[in-house]
Amino acid sequence: MQTVLFTSTIFGPIQSRRLGTSLGVNLMPADGKVCSFDCLYCEAGFNAQGTGKAGLPSRKQVAQLLEEKLQSMSRDNAPLDVITFSGNGEPTLHPEFAGVIDDTIALRNRYYPQAKVSVLSNATRINRADVVEALKKVDNNILKLDSAIELTVNTIDRPVDPRYRVADIVEAMKQFDGQCIVQTMLLRGQYNGQLIDNTTDNEVEALIRAVKEINPQAIMLYSIDRKTPAEQLQKVPHDEIVAIGRRFEEEGIAVQAI
Repeated sequence: MQTVLFTSTIFGPIQSRRLGTSLGVNLMPADGKVCSFDCLYCEAGFNAQGTGKAGLPSRKQVAQLLEEKLQSMSRDNAPLDVITFSGNGEPTLHPEFAGVIDDTIALRNRYYPQAKVSVLSNATRINRADVVEALKKVDNNILKLDSAIELTVNTIDRPVDPRYRVADIVEAMKQFDGQCIVQTMLLRGQYNGQLIDNTTDNEVEALIRAVKEINPQAIMLYSIDRKTPAEQLQKVPHDEIVAIGRRFEEEGIAVQAI
């Protein structure tokens, strides 16, 4: 079974195709996965691998490890474009997420004031006021919406909470008043004999309608770049991603086609 990617709380910096030179922050266990989705394409593997034994790092531990890394990078004059929250699961599930964001912004301002703070989130926790207020403070509030069609989301993203509804998430995203980026993974293939394709006309048209409601800064369109736990998924060629992006641009929506 494909298992967790990140075996530490602070990792990198790495070269992100979406964000540039990125220092990663993993708020989930270093030896397990904790997520409110169980996506077929997740590079960290399926949730079935378990949550591990290490537990979540505390707010104090995250701040200490992040400061040590930023100090070291600053001494070496190492470049840094962004501090990115991702890792082995959903970062907003951390019980001290809001405080961690405050600490991170303060440390960023001290050591790399030109760098941005980004959070890659599946948006399942934006019904919580503390999470929303924290996400409003970051530079790149990147919220996942892989489809505006319920069946497709349930097939690709497999929300853990059976109460998840696309309409509720779209409505909740509106509260950011455009201060967000919608992120959509485009893919095709099959899993357990079920065909998967969120690039069809029906899918794209439904997503355009949803994104127009949300009115984000942009939509980020990308596809598979690494091994996935569901092995029969296919990467969508970049020229197709660009073509789909043009359909959003025609509706006045800014696009980042990765």
